[in-house]
Amino acid sequence: MRHMLSTLVGKTVLRLAKLRGGGSALPGLVVDKLDSNYLARILTRLPGGVVVVSGTNGKTSTTKMIVEMLEAQGLTVFSNKTGSNFSRGVIAAAVAEANTAGHLAADIAVLELDEAHAMHFINRVKPDYTVLLNVLRDQLDRFGELDTTARFLERIADATTGHLLVNGQDPLVNAIGDKIAKGGQATVHRFGVSRELERLFPSDEQLHDLIEVILEEDPATASDAAVAAAAATGDFETADQGAIDQTVTLVATRGNTAEFSLAGGRYAAELQLTGLYNQLNAAAALGIVKIITQQLGRKPADADLVKSLEQIKPAFGRGERLELDGSPLELVLVKNPAGFRLGLASYSNADTAVMIAINDQYADGRDMSWLWDVDFKALNGKPVALVSGTRAWDMAVRLDHDEVTVQQVEPDLAKGLKQFRETSRGQVKRIYCTYTAMLALRKILSEITDVEEVW
Repeated sequence: MRHMLSTLVGKTVLRLAKLRGGGSALPGLVVDKLDSNYLARILTRLPGGVVVVSGTNGKTSTTKMIVEMLEAQGLTVFSNKTGSNFSRGVIAAAVAEANTAGHLAADIAVLELDEAHAMHFINRVKPDYTVLLNVLRDQLDRFGELDTTARFLERIADATTGHLLVNGQDPLVNAIGDKIAKGGQATVHRFGVSRELERLFPSDEQLHDLIEVILEEDPATASDAAVAAAAATGDFETADQGAIDQTVTLVATRGNTAEFSLAGGRYAAELQLTGLYNQLNAAAALGIVKIITQQLGRKPADADLVKSLEQIKPAFGRGERLELDGSPLELVLVKNPAGFRLGLASYSNADTAVMIAINDQYADGRDMSWLWDVDFKALNGKPVALVSGTRAWDMAVRLDHDEVTVQQVEPDLAKGLKQFRETSRGQVKRIYCTYTAMLALRKILSEITDVEEVW
């Protein structure tokens, strides 16, 4: 009876929140206060168990890939599709999808979780499967040093009861896998890249150390171009992969085509998701889906699993493609130096009008000093049409330091988007934006073009 009552209260709050345009996590916050065991009860009833995806970058895209690949295998999947990755966001999503009795019509749950707020989740629910993606310098005002984030991820790994898939390319995440393999309860698996591709995927720690070396030698050369050149020569240490038996390996990349090795076979996929980082995320998704389907007694052909990746479109705001004023518009989420660097490197800015929208709300991280760790010379002298958001002027100063011309500055996102539309008609458009800026822009865009609604 209490479970049903909690569900009804949550659904009522959900309706009221929608009417007022409130946050998607509000129903979860209310339900969690009323009934602290609600999440455990609703998720432990799922026959296929619970999958958790965590790490600094790529959670939303990887989760979406896993969900859609499992659905392609005939499974009904529950997920926090909004990307609201705190426990209250998961509860809110569960309330929205549950029937009035509080039951989810799903076989398995696949959930992305914020590294720190996952601690609240694992105190209530122990994951059956966990995917750990990476540890990057993100929101240092929240987490402090990289080791703090790594400790959060290690606690998730410790709580995992079945299978743990870790990024063998990331030294800190790979070390967590080693610890669990020696004394944890989960079976450890790895995904990663071939040695030939290692130079394209330096970890955040490797990039940081390399920049420090370059700065000591000649500050003028401390650019992403210099880092890339040094990385290409192998002038930094990578995780020792000599003894790593990877479930899936990214072995080749050509544009949007990624080639994977699974169980000795090589398979290529033409991805709709853009960016090198999404090809590594795809390797993670392939690995965990292969593990899950085997555990559930399903044995799809590896070629079919790889082929299913080709049907997956970008997650909202993660290279999401819209149409605005008869021209393509891409939304690219940026939230830390590595992600922004990869974003700039992964998209051609030729013949493209560029806008950058930077907010500093809690979900973005309040400390925007990380923008100084991004080399905007990757724009190749192309001007930025407009910068917007609460930290628009900070972004303009940063771009000016790299001698990038900023044509307009408008802190108000609605006004900024209107100006961007007026000055870029007929052009391909791209907006690099922080999380809350992305949400606000999607809401504005939904009033003038087709935008997938995600609640």
